[in-house]
Amino acid sequence: MTSGTVPASFMALNGRESAGLGFGKAMDFVRISDVQSRYSIRRRISAIRNSTPNPEITHLEPASEGSPLLVPRQKYCESLHKTVRRKTRTVMVGNVALGSEHPIRIQTMTTSDTKDVAATVEQVMRIADRGADIVRITVQGKKEADACFEIKNLLVQKNYNIPLVADIHFAPSVALRVSECFDKIRVNPGNFADRRAQFEKFEYTEDDYQKELEHIEEVFSPLVEKCKKYGRAMRIGTNHGSLSDRIMSYYGDSPRGMVESAFEFARICRKLDYHNFVFSMKASNPVVMVQAYRLLVAEMYVQGWDYPLHLGVTEAGEGEDGRMKSAIGIGTLLQDGLGDTIRVSLTEPPEEEIDPCRRLANLGMRAAELQKGVAPFEEKHRHYFDFQRRTGQLPLQKEGEEVDYRGVLHRDGSVLMSISLNQLKSPETFYRSLAAKLVVGMPFKDLATVDSILVRELPPVDDAEARLALKRLIDISMGVITPLTEQLTKPLPNAMVLVNLKEISSGAFKLLPEGTRLVLSLRGDEPYEELEILKKTDATMLLHNLPITEDKFSRVHAARRLFEYLQENALDFPVVHHLEFPNGTHRDDLVIGAGTNAGALLVDGLGDGILLEAPDQDFEFLRNTSFNLLQGCRMRNTKTEYVSCPSCGRTLFDLQEISAQIREKTSHLPGVSIAIMGCIVNGPGEMADADFGYVGGAPGKIDLYVGKTVVKRGIAMEHATDALIQLIKDHGRWVDPPKEE
Repeated sequence: MTSGTVPASFMALNGRESAGLGFGKAMDFVRISDVQSRYSIRRRISAIRNSTPNPEITHLEPASEGSPLLVPRQKYCESLHKTVRRKTRTVMVGNVALGSEHPIRIQTMTTSDTKDVAATVEQVMRIADRGADIVRITVQGKKEADACFEIKNLLVQKNYNIPLVADIHFAPSVALRVSECFDKIRVNPGNFADRRAQFEKFEYTEDDYQKELEHIEEVFSPLVEKCKKYGRAMRIGTNHGSLSDRIMSYYGDSPRGMVESAFEFARICRKLDYHNFVFSMKASNPVVMVQAYRLLVAEMYVQGWDYPLHLGVTEAGEGEDGRMKSAIGIGTLLQDGLGDTIRVSLTEPPEEEIDPCRRLANLGMRAAELQKGVAPFEEKHRHYFDFQRRTGQLPLQKEGEEVDYRGVLHRDGSVLMSISLNQLKSPETFYRSLAAKLVVGMPFKDLATVDSILVRELPPVDDAEARLALKRLIDISMGVITPLTEQLTKPLPNAMVLVNLKEISSGAFKLLPEGTRLVLSLRGDEPYEELEILKKTDATMLLHNLPITEDKFSRVHAARRLFEYLQENALDFPVVHHLEFPNGTHRDDLVIGAGTNAGALLVDGLGDGILLEAPDQDFEFLRNTSFNLLQGCRMRNTKTEYVSCPSCGRTLFDLQEISAQIREKTSHLPGVSIAIMGCIVNGPGEMADADFGYVGGAPGKIDLYVGKTVVKRGIAMEHATDALIQLIKDHGRWVDPPKEE
């Protein structure tokens, strides 16, 4: 290490004291014995601060009772037991007000070539007609900036006053030009003034680091001054993976690096007395996205800042995948009262983003208006800023390993399904609906199989065919759950039995044969004294089932309360999130409702499975939605993961067409992640989680990446998909697709 270099490990506590940060540069756990020495090491990198930090917001505490490791606990939302919108200042974007005193605003982004003024104007009008509040347009060069003046003028002439946002990467001079025209400027701190990230590891001396901060201020300040002059808003929008080498060298590719990158720009704004800005912390991984926003808000509480938030999961993809990822990330934060404007980024026409965006916004607004929650409770065990699964003695499912999970669940996420008598009438069809591949009488070999089923009504004893179907499922280690009343009147050998607290308390379950496995259904908001019976109950699993239609109570907060009780009392029952949707529920509402209500728990490692119940929905849809939810929460990987950008004016090929083509040929590769990016801006940085990348390098030409490293350049588009497949094969990640039966 060179002289004067500050080791990252010294930053863990030093940053909190000297710079007022609510978290350190390296978030390594620290030993109590190390605190004094680390606090004595002063960071000499000067930081621009225009506020008095509140040290009471954050403190260190043992990771567990008696533990020598200290971890931070910080305030990241207004309330831990109900949805209360975080109080923010109002930021004006043209004639639209953003902030906690206003509705959650909906926005999207055009996909046309910005230089094509007529096409862009037409697209903006379609978006506005669908109900968007704000539209973003990419502005990558001087020609695009000049076109923006025409775009704005034409829209005004057509009586469209929807605020326009300029999306800027690598182009400070372009930002200055378009700020005279558009209502808001989005800057990415990772590439606005810093050198383009090369993903190389560097040692930065304090002097080097300070010089780059001074360079950022020199480059960024003119834009801030111009936005003040013209009354423009700004979004300081950090993206996971597109951090500068300087930030990467200190923080790694982490949520903490994302926050510090944004704060460097925010401090310049505050120094210049400019406050008409919002923050965003986007990632294609919903878990990373949630952590980054929570860290951002925790730091704002420390600083006493009140800037609004723009929420989004970037490169979410298309269809139900994209909607689910967005629901997990955005919905989780909305349940915590965070978020003032949102975008659902889909690889679809931009106007198609508006409807799911509105559904999410309405869900968040309603939760906040009703302040849905539960009675106050002390929360000591949930990890807000890092994903940790619950502990216990249950087996983990591992690829290539035979696991006997009869009667138990995977800690990496199980899928349960509710079935009807009608579905049992045709056993072969029923088997096929449970899993893509199933050899009757043999264990499941396909990872995408349902683990347990809930049979609301058992077939009559004389219905031999239907009962044989259930027996075969039990024989291949699949759990079959039946309600207590059904099992008492029409018993099914070796089935698990669903009971509630009343049936446990009354002793009704004792009428069952000794050794019967019990599944206990709980709301989660019961008085703790009623939950005491759990200490004496030997249950196979718990179903958390607070009706989705409840107006007063929040199932997210009720579940957090239940998990707190379980952990406080060292009870390691596996818990399945059971969501019952009423007949007539729109599919998007079901996906968004599941992603929000269960995803908000799974991203914190709270939960071991999912059971979606909607009597009028297709069985396959519910099964796929369940697996999408677990994959989006990084709980269980059962299919190829796609990181697919939503397209914009920078895109060099038809993203929807190419995405469909690549998915058709690669969708059978669980554990493989493929990024499909329209241009280099959304290239190696934005696809931080991907194993392989397909990136537009020039018109008609594709570059292929392994991780963040380009390995092939300038491939003709007609050959690029085949080249991608060959690349996957070369790295030993390819398997041939299953043959059609």
